[in-house]
Amino acid sequence: MGSKNKLKKFKENDSFNNVFQPTREDLLSDTFEFKGKWSKDVFNNNNPIILELGCGKGEYSVELAKKHPDVNFIGIDIKGARFWRGAKTAIDGNIYNVRFIRAQIELVDFLFDENEISEIWITFPDPQITYKRTKHRLTNLDFLNKYKTILKNNGFINLKTDSEFLHGYTLGILQAKKGAEILYSNHDIYKREGSPKEVTSIKTHYESLFLKEAKPITYIKFKI
Repeated sequence: MGSKNKLKKFKENDSFNNVFQPTREDLLSDTFEFKGKWSKDVFNNNNPIILELGCGKGEYSVELAKKHPDVNFIGIDIKGARFWRGAKTAIDGNIYNVRFIRAQIELVDFLFDENEISEIWITFPDPQITYKRTKHRLTNLDFLNKYKTILKNNGFINLKTDSEFLHGYTLGILQAKKGAEILYSNHDIYKREGSPKEVTSIKTHYESLFLKEAKPITYIKFKI
């Protein structure tokens, strides 16, 4: 049943006009038609573009898009059966300022041109705790350098996670990285006052589960 449901979602993704599924070969050969042209050819406006990396079911992208109709949002995840939910919600709700891309995040600099992105959200990524998995952590130096390439000069990154390990690891990376600036850091956004509203007003499915388990949710806003 689960397999059939996934196949149904994959088929529907193919028909959704808010879903893009470039091949790895197209991206690596630098022939992806929308790189550098998202504003002009996809959104048909000059509004800022905000990414959600590892968007899962797309809750954050969709909710942000509803709150900010004058901003464009793009959720990226390799698992199309997950973000199908967000894509369908956007279509059913006539939310036109959000799109989804099925791709590996390591190829983000092949999806977007230099200075094309205004802001990035990384919401509840796998912390990849073991040393062998360091290269897969979405806030390691390699990833940060990719993000720096596509971000505008005044662009910034948001990391929201239930992993105290990833929170601490990221702070350490930023403190050692030349030119990085930590704009805000909070180890428990729901217990400490002053948390940005957009960090506490939107909760993903997994975040709600973490809160039921009384796990603290951490947040960092930073520039690179």
